[in-house]
Amino acid sequence: MTDSRDSPIIDLPDVTLVAATSVALDATLAAMRASSIRIRFGRSLLLSDVPPDTVTENGIEWREIAPLRSREAYSRFMLRDLAEHIHTSHVLCVQWDGFVLDASRWESAFLEYDYIGAPWPHFSDGHDVGNGGFSLRSRRLLEACATIDHDGRMSEDVTICRQARAMLEKRYGMRFAPAEVARRFAYERCPAHGVEFGFHGVFNMPDILGARRFRALLESLDRDVIGLREARDLRWWAIRHLDPVLAWKMVWQARNARRRRR
Repeated sequence: MTDSRDSPIIDLPDVTLVAATSVALDATLAAMRASSIRIRFGRSLLLSDVPPDTVTENGIEWREIAPLRSREAYSRFMLRDLAEHIHTSHVLCVQWDGFVLDASRWESAFLEYDYIGAPWPHFSDGHDVGNGGFSLRSRRLLEACATIDHDGRMSEDVTICRQARAMLEKRYGMRFAPAEVARRFAYERCPAHGVEFGFHGVFNMPDILGARRFRALLESLDRDVIGLREARDLRWWAIRHLDPVLAWKMVWQARNARRRRR
């Protein structure tokens, strides 16, 4: 994360910073604080069923919503209900494992699009933008998403950017950022190049925070927050970096994730 005290503050009055969650509240607040370094948003909202201990710092407001206890509940909220909380032209969606890295990498051209998220390297059909965990969305996209027929099987970002993208473009004229713009906006499973505005993915956090700070973060999380795939990714990171403590933690995390699937 970059915190240059000499860099100018970026005013984004037309962007609301938002996080919606029922888990990892402290880590989510930390992500919102990191995203607010050298950026002044029009508004900052934490949407959760549980009020955190401290919310007023950095101008973060808490607003109560129904519990989001599953991926399906989160996706349903993001598609159906998020729009009613947003009154700016755009919203920057963050999660505990996805936030701003370098405010100076912000581009005003990002606001020309209705959706930007880190590219997905596993799709090669042109519909590869992108990840929703750290994403910029227009309010008109939020309103259009309420018309999507969502059955709960796919995550909300895949629903928006793949299942419903053609409809959103044709019926509502939505503009999805091209991959080259999305790569400057954020990274997830593509390699980082040090020029990105932000990132998403717990498997990227050891490199961002350092192993010691990351292990401390893990201790603050409920054990069911990290899924099987993420645990495997983190285990391989630990093996490559000769970190046996983290490697064994992720072995147990993966076992717990398998039990939850049964």
